[in-house]
Amino acid sequence: MKRRMLLCLAALLSSAASFASVESKTWEASEEAKQFVTDTIVIGMLASPYGTGWTEYSQLHDYFSLARENGITGHEMTLTAASMNFDDLLEQHYHFRSAMAEQPDKYIVVNETRDIEAAHALGKTAVIWNSQTATILSDDLKKMALLKDLGVKSMILAYNDTFRTGSGGLAYYNGEDNGLTEWGRSVIDELVRFGILLDLSHTGYNTVTDAMDYMDENYPGVPYVFTHSLPAGLYKDEPDASPKGCYRNITDEEAIRAAESGGYVSPTFTEWMMDGIWPEDITPKQAADMIDYYVKLVGVDHVGIASDDMFSVELVVDFATKNAEVYNDGGYMIDAFNKGATGSGEMAKILAAVTDELWSRGYTNEDLAKIYGGNKMRVYAQVWEGKSAAQFDKEYSERLRLREEYRKRFAR
Repeated sequence: MKRRMLLCLAALLSSAASFASVESKTWEASEEAKQFVTDTIVIGMLASPYGTGWTEYSQLHDYFSLARENGITGHEMTLTAASMNFDDLLEQHYHFRSAMAEQPDKYIVVNETRDIEAAHALGKTAVIWNSQTATILSDDLKKMALLKDLGVKSMILAYNDTFRTGSGGLAYYNGEDNGLTEWGRSVIDELVRFGILLDLSHTGYNTVTDAMDYMDENYPGVPYVFTHSLPAGLYKDEPDASPKGCYRNITDEEAIRAAESGGYVSPTFTEWMMDGIWPEDITPKQAADMIDYYVKLVGVDHVGIASDDMFSVELVVDFATKNAEVYNDGGYMIDAFNKGATGSGEMAKILAAVTDELWSRGYTNEDLAKIYGGNKMRVYAQVWEGKSAAQFDKEYSERLRLREEYRKRFAR
């Protein structure tokens, strides 16, 4: 039992170690790129439960203040991960909401896609709750209705390890992925029933494949996604790549199937997952390479972005280094840390420079608007609001026009 608890904690902290941005570099960018990011809906990801990446409410305010100043509209915010239960969810939600209550005029908790547009127009932070674990159900499927009312917008079935739903990526890495369970199928049924997005990040290949098959057979037209996963194919030919690769990265096949469902894949600007490169500071070019790889693989309509951010890594890297025996990844992560790959690119500090890089590769403003937030908005509308992609596209163009008119009239 003790080892099991350590594994779950280690799984959470292993992700934490990849999310830090307080220490990350701020990259120079053109004024045009900075303005484009400000004018565009940008949706990133913050994977930082209270007590791991942040412990003081002021940290949250400082982080989001910088994000708003640099044009980041909103964030998919992780309330729970690993093996956290329903009580943990309530505790996490309390701390996030208590922090936001100190500055209530700065945040909008998202219920529908229009809330994201409102946050952008008003210069507020759009808060999109997610859970990186299904264990918060505490073995009670009826809790899914409460999660819907609480505003949880996406859920991961199995976070790295093996759970009642199936197996995570680390379990698959070690040959222990037995696929999606009957309980896992029931969880998917309830996710679809209540309009909560199925996120396959962190999940083992066999369980992912079974989940995709189940979705395609039973819920055709309902998209599923990878909210923060790097493409294994981008790094497989690196001279220094590890023999088995990084267990957190996904195959081309997985990315293609997510796109075919109508969903998206978002690379995460995470250094330790960059197999064979492991930079001390991820560069705008390297971040652009991730995006470009996915666009060439699945098309510009099915790619997003994620920073997978977690403020500071000092504590979690120290924990991981001192407890390396509980990370059953052949030493991969600790080796990456030792090479200096402990952080991630914070959206507020890198995205404008990434924009300049993607422009130099021929990407248009329309392309980037899709990648930075538009594609996520379409999928959100399909899953949360039951709209077809065609209906969303028809409405969204008019909403974009009205938003631009509003912005020009009431520029902040």
